[in-house]
Amino acid sequence: MNLTIRKMNYADFDDLYELLSDPIIMEHIEPPFTKERAAQFLETAGLSNPSLIYSVEDENGNFIGYVIYHDYDAESKEIGWILKRNVWGKGYAKKLTEQLITRADSEGKSVIIECAPEQRVTKHIAEAFGFTYVGRHDGCDVYRRGRV
Repeated sequence: MNLTIRKMNYADFDDLYELLSDPIIMEHIEPPFTKERAAQFLETAGLSNPSLIYSVEDENGNFIGYVIYHDYDAESKEIGWILKRNVWGKGYAKKLTEQLITRADSEGKSVIIECAPEQRVTKHIAEAFGFTYVGRHDGCDVYRRGRV
């Protein structure tokens, strides 16, 4: 499985809007996005410097979602992923988690995952990678993994 994480660009807009406007994908995240909200999100999170989110492409170069990767605090990076439904259950979230942990480790940072309490798959992945539940922040469960 070869997944590419890359900086977002304007050409990602249609795919990003499709992803963020899907009510099933967004069920435990936020209300589905309008086109205007998706455009604003692309500008402020995907095209910002530094970026807060990055596009993910499968081995064929298809946009399959995005990852969250940005400073959480002075010693930690927040990671996460939002993926299209057609790739759910294929192990992509685990692979991306592995890649992002490796990146954070190389930067000397610990890693945080925040998720809604209802996001069982995210919790399962966090626990599988040795994250520890540290509490709740703004209604999200927070998991921390120290540096390796």
